[in-house]
Amino acid sequence: MSVRHSTTGVLLLSALIGIPLPSHAAEAMNGRIEIIGEYRYAARESESVADAKALACREAWRQAITTSPLYREQTAAVVDSELLRQLADSLAARYAAQVVEETERRQTVFCKVRGTVPKDDMAFAIRTQLAGGVPVAHGVEQNRALRILSVREENGVMLIQYQALKRLDWLGTHYQGGLRESADIMVDFYDEQGLLMKTERYPARRTATGDDVMNPGAIAVLKVTKPAGSKTYRAWLVK
Repeated sequence: MSVRHSTTGVLLLSALIGIPLPSHAAEAMNGRIEIIGEYRYAARESESVADAKALACREAWRQAITTSPLYREQTAAVVDSELLRQLADSLAARYAAQVVEETERRQTVFCKVRGTVPKDDMAFAIRTQLAGGVPVAHGVEQNRALRILSVREENGVMLIQYQALKRLDWLGTHYQGGLRESADIMVDFYDEQGLLMKTERYPARRTATGDDVMNPGAIAVLKVTKPAGSKTYRAWLVK
């Protein structure tokens, strides 16, 4: 009851004296978050002012997206810089709204932008693009190569059922770089106080000895023995 009175007091006081509501209070009311970005650009002599301003505003929208807490939270585990760049460009184009300030001084132009976006819609868009365009519901653990279907425990052994979303060929020349990380299953183990004990990485292969190929749609089960002292765990995928 005391929390409700405190929140009500903040809302009434804000309304009476005309100050902005805290961001978490505004978000709670309408499910939207505010994004703000700005960018200053020194144009080349061959560039027109219009082109320079357009570039500055595009970069301002990228800044608005990539500096938002929601974007940082959703992409914290992503190590693919090219994927992050494409994601930011896509979201910036999707949510671009209001330009609040544009200036030019000699060859330097400045653009500041602001918008409000639906929190759930933006989170869904991020998860979907990180999963290679496959719609991903909240709570589903998936990246561009794998999807975790279920996790259960039997007699101290974790049974992690997963599915290949792409052809995974450990010997093929097309299986390079970041995809090798994407085809690993990560498991965090926690003690009885909920503190992280360790994180293990397991190759997503169909057998313990290792099938060299998994075709799209193939399903397998990873068996992991819980270490001594661990009480809880979390299976996840590198994005």
